[in-house]
Amino acid sequence: MAIKVGDTFPQVQLKYIPYDSTDPNACKSPQILDTKTDFAGKKVVVVGVPGAFSPTCSIQHLPAYVTKYNELKSKGIDLVVCVSGNDFFVMSAWGKSENVKNNIIMAGDANGDLGRATGLSLDLAKVGLGSVRLTRFVAIVDDGKVAHLDIEPDPTGVTVTGVDSVIAAL
Repeated sequence: MAIKVGDTFPQVQLKYIPYDSTDPNACKSPQILDTKTDFAGKKVVVVGVPGAFSPTCSIQHLPAYVTKYNELKSKGIDLVVCVSGNDFFVMSAWGKSENVKNNIIMAGDANGDLGRATGLSLDLAKVGLGSVRLTRFVAIVDDGKVAHLDIEPDPTGVTVTGVDSVIAAL
């Protein structure tokens, strides 16, 4: 069963590669993002996507979050996390290709822990993308509680999970 507004956001540990502005091409050691401790006392936007570098994610979804990052911050967002069923190295490379810099944490959920814990997993084995991916969703998590949640009815599109929907909800 999927999480819903009012629920505590599940505790999982995701991994990401921090962006290094002094050496943007560096591949640093992965860091852990713990959704319980790192979300505590913060207002966080979690953007779940099925796959890094996929057309919808790279053309319609992530770029708008990059472009409107400062507007999210001005509305009280402390942290933006983009998470996919890819590993943290792929997420880091995708973030670099999209000029995310250190504004958005590009976290990997390669083992499907977040997908299982939230009930927002998607089986894409039939199209060759693996059996444990995230469906396309966006959550506003306020001090560990789900304050807003939208799930795309069709994960191949962006109709309710785009940045403008998040800004309107804030």
